[in-house]
Amino acid sequence: MAVVHDLKKSLVALDQDSTLIAVIELSQSSWLVGGLVPGVGRDPVKKLEAEPEAVVRLLDRWFEEASRAGRSITRIVVAFEAGRDGLWLARWLRTWGIEAYVIHAASIAVSREHRRPKTDRLDVTLLKRAFVGWLRGEVEHCRMVALPTLEAEDARRPGRERERLKADRTRLINQLKAALARLGIRGFKPGLRKAPERLAALQTPEGMPIPPHSQDELRRAMERLQLVKMQLKQLEAARLERLEQAPDHGPHAMVRLIAQVVGIGVETADTLVQEVLSRPLRDHRAVARYAGLTGSPDESGKRRRDKGLARSGNVRVRRCMLQLAWRFLMFQKDSALARWYRARTEAGAKEARKTMVVALARKLLIALWRYANTGVPPEGVILRAAA
Repeated sequence: MAVVHDLKKSLVALDQDSTLIAVIELSQSSWLVGGLVPGVGRDPVKKLEAEPEAVVRLLDRWFEEASRAGRSITRIVVAFEAGRDGLWLARWLRTWGIEAYVIHAASIAVSREHRRPKTDRLDVTLLKRAFVGWLRGEVEHCRMVALPTLEAEDARRPGRERERLKADRTRLINQLKAALARLGIRGFKPGLRKAPERLAALQTPEGMPIPPHSQDELRRAMERLQLVKMQLKQLEAARLERLEQAPDHGPHAMVRLIAQVVGIGVETADTLVQEVLSRPLRDHRAVARYAGLTGSPDESGKRRRDKGLARSGNVRVRRCMLQLAWRFLMFQKDSALARWYRARTEAGAKEARKTMVVALARKLLIALWRYANTGVPPEGVILRAAA
């Protein structure tokens, strides 16, 4: 039975005599548009300025060419690869009544020959062949990216900005510690609030103060560190404020539901909800694949082996779930999933525990996905009292 959110194939029958097909190879300065125009013998390719209005004008011109050739165009479909430009173009084209799709770049088959030629025109040809196969309903010809609304895409920005700020904080602290270690100063904590004030009193092992240029460099790095820490606090306060102002609005209700599980905080719950749990995924297998927590089999002839995690999904979800799996074993010791993990690792080596925690992360993600959609908590899980 066809699935509504199946992005592996088109669910609409393709009538190529009445369908205008176009693909776009995007770049920063210009766009290359290739088309299949019914009634026109050639396969037109046109280089345009990087403006969406130019695409609409070109499609209108091709529409008129097809009409002059005696073809009645009832459907216009456009596709391009997901990349730096994001998904705004697809949303913009849909406001003009044009079917727009975003192709997952890694799903397009390419030649494996050594030093294969690569130009924008060849890329347009590959895109066109993959897109037409998808429109015909051929499974796995290519895959489409689920097109979120602007509000859903914007809701993920605070979590991703927080991730970058945490990385900046770690980088600055390591930079400060390395600069102090170069001077022979150890044990000083540059992340403290009063660290800049104590900087002038520090001395090298020779009993000399920190040289002026090094001291200025350290002070500027500490100022950047304090700014990053302040922005992190502002992000966390804004997220809690949004949850309190609209606790039952959109994904906020799902965040509060997931945060009731002991061992899961608001930060983890918000990340999981915005990145995976609020997405319209088909089933539990799609949830595990999206997080990249499934294996990569390698079978050929008599060879049967597994190459490890696919790592083709959302790296944020995978990293979050692996951390949560270890934390889950601490806070939910009597749950069915924790007992399942202990039963398989009691006599195992350390490597076995690391391998099995990936399986635990996969099972836990699926259990949380079911909990978020049905409201039934995983077996044996302790919940916090509802606020």
